[in-house]
Amino acid sequence: MRINRAKIENFRLLRDVEIGFEERTTLIVGRNNSGKTSIAELFRRLLSDRALSFRLEDFSLGCHECFWTALIAYRAQPGASETLDQLPAIKLVLDIGYDVDAADLGPLSECVIDLNPDCHEARLEFRFAPKATALQALFADFEQPLENQEADRARLFRALGDRIASAYAGSLEAVDPNDATNRKMLEPKLLQVLVGGGFINAQRGLDDDTFRERDVLGKVVEVLFQSALNDDLDPERRTTAEQLKEAVDQIQGDLHTGFNAKLTSLLPTFDLFGYPGLIDPGLVTETSFDVDKLLSNHTRLRYRGVNGVTLPETYNGLGARNLVYMLLQLLRFFREFQGTPTAAGVHLIFIEEPEAHLHPQMQEVFIRQLEHISNAFVAQLNADRPWPVQFVVTTHSPHMANEARFESLRYFLSIPDGLVLRRSIVKDLRQGMGGTPVEDRNFLHQYLTLSRCDLFFADKAVLIEGTAERLLLPAMIRKTDAAAVGEPQLSSQYLTVMEVGGAYAHRFFELLAFLELRTLIITDIDTVAPGTKNKRVAVQVASGTFTSNACIKSWFEPDVSPMQLLAKTVEEKTGGGRRLAYQVPEQDGGPCARSFEDAFILANPDLFDLGEGDIATLAYERAAEQKKSSFALEHAIVNTEWQTPRYIAEGLRWLAQGNPAPTLAPAALAAELVAEVIEAVDGGQANG
Repeated sequence: MRINRAKIENFRLLRDVEIGFEERTTLIVGRNNSGKTSIAELFRRLLSDRALSFRLEDFSLGCHECFWTALIAYRAQPGASETLDQLPAIKLVLDIGYDVDAADLGPLSECVIDLNPDCHEARLEFRFAPKATALQALFADFEQPLENQEADRARLFRALGDRIASAYAGSLEAVDPNDATNRKMLEPKLLQVLVGGGFINAQRGLDDDTFRERDVLGKVVEVLFQSALNDDLDPERRTTAEQLKEAVDQIQGDLHTGFNAKLTSLLPTFDLFGYPGLIDPGLVTETSFDVDKLLSNHTRLRYRGVNGVTLPETYNGLGARNLVYMLLQLLRFFREFQGTPTAAGVHLIFIEEPEAHLHPQMQEVFIRQLEHISNAFVAQLNADRPWPVQFVVTTHSPHMANEARFESLRYFLSIPDGLVLRRSIVKDLRQGMGGTPVEDRNFLHQYLTLSRCDLFFADKAVLIEGTAERLLLPAMIRKTDAAAVGEPQLSSQYLTVMEVGGAYAHRFFELLAFLELRTLIITDIDTVAPGTKNKRVAVQVASGTFTSNACIKSWFEPDVSPMQLLAKTVEEKTGGGRRLAYQVPEQDGGPCARSFEDAFILANPDLFDLGEGDIATLAYERAAEQKKSSFALEHAIVNTEWQTPRYIAEGLRWLAQGNPAPTLAPAALAAELVAEVIEAVDGGQANG
């Protein structure tokens, strides 16, 4: 058994998304506030032992209007049954795959209601939906509208916060995957029987507080002890746990006969209080040891030292403690599964931001070893009996994203939902990139594996040719921002820069479009002309016949000429959220450079002693003499007063547009934020 996919509706940012699950590890990536945490929270609500509860705030903001629409319909026709259908519902649909040849499907057999022999999935639909009496429960005493509609709406939504719990209820149905009308009601608790849940939160309480020891790791010992007491598969573990319990019971007996008798003698008799008629109640002391409390309150996990001295857990680094904690939690989840007589058919474990405090190499090792760890548990602790575990890892780490298999990534993207709201969409790289040529897929996978790539976490991207552009790009961004006062500032946006070369940039086009990432491709015009034996050789733009740049040829056509390229409009260089930037004359009708270095020289002729002659030829020859890295470092660090080449400046200004971004310079923006915080604090003190 394994979960193949989940469809979620109306839960927080997850207005309407579908996410596929890998057989073992699914990696969820994306920018902040894109809905990654929401999916873990929904499963936490459904799979925990606590009473199921959702609040108004859990409904997607985009579906809140449904409450208002339903109230309007209710006021018009209080008895209309169709009004109930206008109320929103939180929904989760799970497709669970199974082996049709399995001898026993266990509790899942209740969920298989189709008759199709070729169907290998069972579908479960959970709904937190309005009860039959929801309209009266939600809209009682709201029959008459207020004259002010805004006040009327505000009154409604204030009341909904308290009324959702009584008006809504959870339900679970088995649904025929081949016929949505064929349904069977199930007990909601069956979902917890089928799917076991484990959650390692992003906030793990590992703060480095040396003076107030937190003993986060020690709390896990209690759970391991409890699972050992209930373990029917490993007699040795159960015996050890029972012996620990017997030892505590023995201590309890010794306390009762010796320690408590002496402690009781310290109590005064009630005769001392002098109250007439007060009968001495005969108080005695009893000190009890509960083995559970002994573990949770008085047992610490410490590190070995020397000379019999042990060190508290806070004396180790946060990264090591985080890793130890996660490994102990994984062992805990395995032991709980192992010690449950009727174990769930699927164990779904969410790990949020495992990269916290881990150095980059350790992040890569963790995601690489996660499946091996679960296999080791099975081989060493469970006699090779399978553990049907599926991991869902949410991360902001490009190191983990690069290490994972390309197909295992699920990219969460936040997009506008109307004028002011936002919602999440999920990009499944297994499904969405399935049509990409195999050669391109292999290239992308290898590139993302070998390079530290922030594509999955950035707002925008720049693809560049090589070292010179990479070293000078930060300064170019600062200069173009400074010249664009009052416009969006690129330096205030989350930008990733990828060095891909002109021969490979076009291989990223489909991935960039799939990620909906606004991207600037800075490349060289690379003009060539036929030479001896009809072999094409590099020449100046004015003498060129073709371009050798694979990216440009892919964007336009293979035989596009330099003159045609110089005549291309901005619109022709833009498409699919991408803009192509190659060399153009610094002034209309002027000479054009072939590469970045001679474009830089033509943009700053006063900085170079070119001498007399054709300036394009002189710049071309001077550029050929330059060592790229030395040229870039000199102008990035030493000679910093220069102009950005036109083709790059125009591209950077295009990139700065396109999505909401600060228009203030970073210093001004920081000053404005500080002023807002001070005002809020002062205002709070004044009001207090």
